[in-house]
Amino acid sequence: MSTQNNNPLSENEIFQLQEKIAALQDALVTANPGMPTLLREIHNTIKLNPEQVTLLDEEAIGTVVQALSKLTGISVSAAALKSNKKSLKSMTLDDL
Repeated sequence: MSTQNNNPLSENEIFQLQEKIAALQDALVTANPGMPTLLREIHNTIKLNPEQVTLLDEEAIGTVVQALSKLTGISVSAAALKSNKKSLKSMTLDDL
């Protein structure tokens, strides 16, 4: 595996990352206790070569996010839109 950020990625490095993500998907389904180790390996791989993230498809990124959510117990949700409308009770003619 490359240890410098400016080295081009090898096909083997990309394949290894994809294999780890596939194993992570299986670990999610089977509740494998090795999931934290897989997440750590994926994190270390991406940390060494951040450009690998751009080569992942949305499904692979979703698998990593889903595993992190399951491991930490944190759910990711859409931001709620805040309404700027005043209630009709507090409106005056100046607001119109």
